[in-house]
Amino acid sequence: MISAKEQDINSKQKDKKVIKCVVWDLDNTLWHGVLLEDEKISLRENIINLIQTLDSRGILQSIASKNDHVTAIAKLDEFGLKEYFLYPQINWNSKASSLKEIAKLLNIGLDAIAFIDDQLFELEEVKYTLPEILCINADDIGDILDMPVMNPRFITEDSRIRRLMYLSDIERQNAEQEFVGTADEFLATLKMNFTISSAKEEDLQRAEELTLRTNQLNTTGYTYSYDELNHFRQSENHKLLIASLEDKYGSYGKIGLALIECQPESWTIKLLLMSCRVMSRGVGTIMMNHIMNLAKSSNVRLLAEFLPNNRNRMMYISYKFAGFKEIDQNGDLVIFDNDLSRIQPVPSYVNFKENY
Repeated sequence: MISAKEQDINSKQKDKKVIKCVVWDLDNTLWHGVLLEDEKISLRENIINLIQTLDSRGILQSIASKNDHVTAIAKLDEFGLKEYFLYPQINWNSKASSLKEIAKLLNIGLDAIAFIDDQLFELEEVKYTLPEILCINADDIGDILDMPVMNPRFITEDSRIRRLMYLSDIERQNAEQEFVGTADEFLATLKMNFTISSAKEEDLQRAEELTLRTNQLNTTGYTYSYDELNHFRQSENHKLLIASLEDKYGSYGKIGLALIECQPESWTIKLLLMSCRVMSRGVGTIMMNHIMNLAKSSNVRLLAEFLPNNRNRMMYISYKFAGFKEIDQNGDLVIFDNDLSRIQPVPSYVNFKENY
């Protein structure tokens, strides 16, 4: 059952905002002047350092600007900044429309976006249309590096290369669009390697980060600190598993986490999450089925906790498809049970290995 501590953790998580992407306006925000009117424009003071610092913290960045796309991209390239912005929306659409498109393409929630603009009208329009987004006036740019939401507790290896991993994702998506054949045939061309390991001490910063950042493919939304995870890692009554994925385009990093509470007669999955970046790679159920195999070989009953929010219904469906049945409910918390009679094999297009 859910403990008082986990209820408290979940309550605090609802109040915790993590910015995953900063979206910039261009004219009189990223640079001084209006691109289509001024012969010479100059970058805002300290802007390169600011962009590079956000990037090094694992915060993605994009553009929402009413401008001529070709001209603006050329100017960003001239300033040496083009590579920092994923899915830039440079067009004549509303800023709200552009921000929704960026969130969709990055597969992140609107509440994980901060938007910076110099025009009060644009900021008010976004606040009204998309109240989840954090709006920042360009006059306050100098303060954003000190904002708590822009300061993750740990800078992990996955953080440092996050933008590069997204760029690899764009390569994959382009290859998939050009591929002639079935989805499984395309996935086979990626030569994916999926590894599940017992979490080591050096994995714990990323593990904490995953519990804070992953909302959609997350069964309970419980967040755990480094110290709590380290306790579970060393506990004889818990298993803390972490998953990583790589393919021919590069590494996806550490993309999955599971916490299992082990009693003599039964195991309970307290937390199971997967990064949204692997949603389309057909690997989302590998970890769940691996846990089912472990429980079956240990001859124990397998339970699982599920705590619904407004984003994680896909994980509920995943549990149901895997043969989990609801046996109890405590408030919002659903308790599942699985008789382990039907466990799906690892997809043929994935090379799977355990590393214990």
